Amino acid sequence: MAEEEDEAVFDDDLDDGAGGADGSHGKRKRLFSKELRCMMYGFGDDQNPYTESVDILEDLVIEFVTEMTHKAMSIGRQGRVQVEDIVFLIRKDPRKFARVKDLLTMNEELKRARKAFDEANYGS
Repeated sequence: MAEEEDEAVFDDDLDDGAGGADGSHGKRKRLFSKELRCMMYGFGDDQNPYTESVDILEDLVIEFVTEMTHKAMSIGRQGRVQVEDIVFLIRKDPRKFARVKDLLTMNEELKRARKAFDEANYGS
């Protein structure tokens, strides 16, 4: 009988933290659900992937970003995250390194294009 009561209490504990008004699990707000759903669809998943799949993927993304941020804060200038620190951390992963390099190059090109556009429209 005591075991049944313990199991009932345990089941009640599980129900308390599951879901909320927004359908998210736990008390943490989901930050990237919309973007992850679109990315999953773009990579061949269903147009409306399971919420559990999106939540697991979001947990992995947040864990990765948190780890990288903590590592980046521990190198270079202490307590500050700079682009060079992130590049340093991913230098041994060729795919990530190439992607970051492409994104940084594109960012510089966009900055130059905006500057040229502003100068053309508003004068120097």
